[in-house]
Amino acid sequence: MHPVEGPGGQPAYVPRDAEALLRAALAEPGTRFVLVVGEALAGATRLAYEAVRAVHPRYAFVRPLSRAALPEAVRVAARRRRAVLWLDGLEDHLGAGGLTAVHLDGLDGAVVVATMRVAEYRRYRAREASRLTGCDRGAWRAECDLLGRAVVVPLARSWTPAERGRAGARREDPRIGAALDAGEGRGPAEVLAGGERSVARWTGGRPVGAQPAGAAVVAAAVDCRRAGLRRPVARAWLRALYPAYLPGPGDGGSGTGSGRGSGEALGGPFEGAPGGALGGPAGADAGRGVAAAAGRDSGEAFARALAWACEPVPGAGGRGLLSGNDLLGYTADRRLLDAPGLGPVPEHLWQGLLDRAGPGDAYDLGLVARQEGRPARAVSALTAAWRGGVAEAELPLALAVGDAGRPRRAAADLAAIARRRELRLGPRHPDTLAARHQLAFFTGEAGHPRAAAGRFGLLVADARAVLGAGHPDTLAARHQLAYFTGESGDPRSAARQLASLLTDAVPVLGADHPRVLAVRRGLIWYRPAEPADAGREWAVLLADTEGRLGPDDPHTLAVRAGQASLAARTGHAAEAVRAWAALTADRARVLGTDHPHVVHSRLEWARALIAAGRRREASELLSRVSEEAGGFLEPGHRHLWLARALRAGLTAAEPGPP
Repeated sequence: MHPVEGPGGQPAYVPRDAEALLRAALAEPGTRFVLVVGEALAGATRLAYEAVRAVHPRYAFVRPLSRAALPEAVRVAARRRRAVLWLDGLEDHLGAGGLTAVHLDGLDGAVVVATMRVAEYRRYRAREASRLTGCDRGAWRAECDLLGRAVVVPLARSWTPAERGRAGARREDPRIGAALDAGEGRGPAEVLAGGERSVARWTGGRPVGAQPAGAAVVAAAVDCRRAGLRRPVARAWLRALYPAYLPGPGDGGSGTGSGRGSGEALGGPFEGAPGGALGGPAGADAGRGVAAAAGRDSGEAFARALAWACEPVPGAGGRGLLSGNDLLGYTADRRLLDAPGLGPVPEHLWQGLLDRAGPGDAYDLGLVARQEGRPARAVSALTAAWRGGVAEAELPLALAVGDAGRPRRAAADLAAIARRRELRLGPRHPDTLAARHQLAFFTGEAGHPRAAAGRFGLLVADARAVLGAGHPDTLAARHQLAYFTGESGDPRSAARQLASLLTDAVPVLGADHPRVLAVRRGLIWYRPAEPADAGREWAVLLADTEGRLGPDDPHTLAVRAGQASLAARTGHAAEAVRAWAALTADRARVLGTDHPHVVHSRLEWARALIAAGRRREASELLSRVSEEAGGFLEPGHRHLWLARALRAGLTAAEPGPP
């Protein structure tokens, strides 16, 4: 937590309930890695600092200033008999050249104490452990395995009743009193750290000092971070990227039409920005907006905007919205990354960033794009990384190619990867098993579900023998075996497998784990049930999934697809039309219009329109889908076959000439 300024220095520390768990972990002999996970304004930094100071007051404190400095920091900590390796913002120290399990093994007398934003943590430990299209763990196994070795201490954003009681004893500090008096929607650390003031200054909510150009510079820096750049942004990059966030000539203070990103969706000088809500390429309007904005920039104007962005925000701990300098680059305040209402990173920023990125940066951008369900972006970035010599990009690139609508190409690439790993590592090495998993999955996605089920059957046996029956990768392989068994025409066997898997997975993963939620979804899909019973099950699952993962998570959207399919199968055509139309809009907004899941939703929407007797609308929709999807799906893709079949059915049903 970054304390507010004023008499008395830092605000009085209010012990958190999680501190007992953190202290116990730090005091346990042999503890190598402790990780505090919470929102940007939860107070994780202050909690970790106070606990370390109490448990290890005489330990050397080693803190790398960047990921590039991490190897030397590890060496320094390893040479000390007792040391704390401090990694505030662990997400900045992961990826190529970042912290690994090998580093942990070399720290005999040291302990790693780290903090991590919950959104970043979930990328690795939740969604990516059970993505909709198979287990991805092989793509970033090092990071997943590293996090699996941490003692994780979760930290809530708001004070508990017990914490509020302890805070009450410190009410003489006016800042503690302000935090106690804050509404439920505002976390105490947010008030103490001045996070709300930083967000208000950025969005122009406070009239004094508002400057759209400065806010645009901040928006560009925030979106660079959200897009996956793990190092400070160079001054020259900020100058090139920020003009697209400036208000357009007719915007009246709004953002550009290039796509809502940081700032635009937050209100203030960016409120009401048009377009861009569907994600994906922003089109010609975006290009015109960027060019026009660039023409309005000058070196002097940018210098003033950057200076404004770096000015300390009153009441925010002496920190500016950006920190850094021309030599090292500039970093956005982490408190801005979790600001409410942020839209997707716009295409102009993402492409501009990739155009300037080196191979290592491109690798980071590609992984984040995949984690965000943007496979087309991931293919571009990971291709640049692979061509630039980043060997780790090979597997995630193959997966992104498949996710982007080219499963046959992905299967061919994965077959080659699996063969090389078998020769080098053996057929049962965990990395080989990961490649075999992906090969089996995309074999099924390419239209061969029986072959996929056969591959997964062999993989399950090997994973059980090598990893154990309860290992997440074994459970993931069983999940896919059940899915492709059902897709091969044996739904009853698939339902039996899923029921058994659910029984085995809940004790290992927990009832709220995305894998468990996905298994429940498959069980509803394949298990025979009366429509009314199925409808109730879908409703319960939607509430559970949305509550755990949020309304925009791909798992949640997949549950809504199940509900829409049930409406169509039971003859509720009008309801199905509404459901598929709404789901198409939301999937396009979250995943981009060029995602295969969006194509599938549009095709099912057209099918529902046909069932509802709205044939002309269906025909127009199918024509658009066929033309657009044909540009990015590989020839023979099952979605293109379905589009042709639906169009042929419409043509055959048309009355002939009199």
